[in-house]
Amino acid sequence: MDKKESKVLRRPFVKELYRKNKFNLLMTVLAALLTSASKLVISWTIKGISDLISGDADISFGTLIFVAASGFVLLILAWVLDRAFLPAFRARAMRQYRKYAFERLLEKGIQAFSGENSARYLSALSNDANTIEQDYLRMLQKVIEVGVTFVGALGIMLWYSPLLTLVAIGFSIIPIIVSVVLGNKAAIAEKNVSDKKERYTGMLKDVLSGFSVIKSFKAERKISDIYDESNKSVAGAVKTREKVLLHVNYSSGIAGGILQFGVFFVAAALALSGRAGITAGTAIVFVQLLNYVLAPIQVYPTYYAGKKSAFSLIDKLAQALHQNIPDEGESIEPQLRDGISVKDLTFSYEEDKAVLKGIDVNLKAGGCYALVGGSGSGKSTLLNLLMASSRNYQGQILYDGKELKTVSTCSLYDLVSIIQQNVFVFNSSIRDNITMFSQFSEEEIERAVRLSGLKKLIDEKGVDYCCGENGSGLSGGERQRISIARALLRKTPVLFVDEATASLDAETSFEVLDAIMKLDGYTRIIVTHDLDENILRRCNGLFTLKKGEVSEQGTFDELMDQKGYFYSLFTVSQR
Repeated sequence: MDKKESKVLRRPFVKELYRKNKFNLLMTVLAALLTSASKLVISWTIKGISDLISGDADISFGTLIFVAASGFVLLILAWVLDRAFLPAFRARAMRQYRKYAFERLLEKGIQAFSGENSARYLSALSNDANTIEQDYLRMLQKVIEVGVTFVGALGIMLWYSPLLTLVAIGFSIIPIIVSVVLGNKAAIAEKNVSDKKERYTGMLKDVLSGFSVIKSFKAERKISDIYDESNKSVAGAVKTREKVLLHVNYSSGIAGGILQFGVFFVAAALALSGRAGITAGTAIVFVQLLNYVLAPIQVYPTYYAGKKSAFSLIDKLAQALHQNIPDEGESIEPQLRDGISVKDLTFSYEEDKAVLKGIDVNLKAGGCYALVGGSGSGKSTLLNLLMASSRNYQGQILYDGKELKTVSTCSLYDLVSIIQQNVFVFNSSIRDNITMFSQFSEEEIERAVRLSGLKKLIDEKGVDYCCGENGSGLSGGERQRISIARALLRKTPVLFVDEATASLDAETSFEVLDAIMKLDGYTRIIVTHDLDENILRRCNGLFTLKKGEVSEQGTFDELMDQKGYFYSLFTVSQR
């Protein structure tokens, strides 16, 4: 992606930092102006005092005291404005930035998001956002203050000695070159830190989600080594970044020192030569003002590097969010009249490595079907394709004769719902978790509660009971029933169930599946590892997948009579 396109994608994100935030920014700018004015007034006062002592002053002692007092009053006013508006500006800027990025993330389709690493967004909305605030926003007011003070100091210097000012400008070329050269290196180092932290976040997320597996297999030592390697990688990138930043700071400091001493010695030479207008006060004020001339040379390289780093992180997020698959296709009615047909379906995640091969399945409307098979046989992949997770398949997926590739995914989600093993439960009431903040009548909610088997829980704890973070206040079965209730409230005629009982005990698993089996009028497709005869006998059809192919299909009794692959799976599961 070229720079022009990156800039276009970045623009709305940067705008969010300032949207409805201009008054706060204006007040912080005013504070910076007052601070700058205060510093210049105090510098001018120092010259007056120096000339007064040496006998070259043309201003009274009382006037100098008044002017100095005015400078401190300006500084106090700046502090008051900063305290009131600077924290508000930064807080609003980052809140709006994160909110905008998160809303853009929610606009992504399932097809686009399913192929991405979620750790990228975790890092972007946490580590990277903090970096943007620290390296860009926190420097913004300082840059304005330094810039205004620089202009004022330069004006005073020109007033007192144009020649000495030209000398100072000449020496300034060195720090400017340092700033340009080292700024790019700092931006590259910061992006490398972001990439390493993204991988670290993804690894940590995987470890925490699989904590019980790690413990049960006693793999703590190996996982600790993997963690240490990732942690070391982040630390190495941070170390490199810090070295680059130190290089920037010290190089800028050395270049600034050359400027300061160069100007100082030239001023001394001019004063000794009797050059008119170079008094002791002039030499002293030039040294004082040079600090303000030096400030941009010291601050701007850091700001430039920080801004470039921040914008590179914004570009990284903007490009990721821009990579979306448009929701194209025609709308279909939220009603299944005939059924779902899968014809000669072949699908691969990687080229030449087919996960599904020549799948032929017919699912009649209102029926209940089970997809069974060993791990890695393609069950969940088939279900995901029925949910339009990808359109890069060969063959056909037909809903009432309509090819899925031609259907709008937004329209499809009015037709189908899915219940998965990992249920999304947030820290709010049972009601909110069931309704997902949409409006439903009490009759509709009561129906969903009754059919999903949640009535006992609500009778005991009430509909306003707080579920806790990640549903910690509920059992696994209760969380799954909430998932069922959600689907029932949406009233989609097709219900997919993907390993919903994988983490439940046998009794709870049966209760959840039993609740699903009792949902008359719904077309239900169940992916299950739990080969419970009482459940499977109630299905209109079973499809046994083996190495990505449908090896057998029929009713429970028909497959048992064949004494084939399903018979083997079922027999083993009963031991």
